[in-house]
Amino acid sequence: MALYFLEYDLRKQRDYQKLYDEMKKFNAVRILESLWCFNRVNTDSKSLRDYFRQFIDSDDGLIVSEVNDWATVNTLGAPNQL
Repeated sequence: MALYFLEYDLRKQRDYQKLYDEMKKFNAVRILESLWCFNRVNTDSKSLRDYFRQFIDSDDGLIVSEVNDWATVNTLGAPNQL
């Protein structure tokens, strides 16, 4: 099982609810205002990026990265909460 971080920058319309609802389905933990983490098997960052594009607008930014090591300070949550 791999740990992924998803970070986004919603720009003009800032319709967060679609993305938030999907993050709940992934049992994701919110780390910072625009950063979530979740576990997944049998996938990769590119596939996850392509999947999550449907929940944001065409002018929004999105990064999905597989994470092997992490450390936090003063965050809303942490990957060890998964």
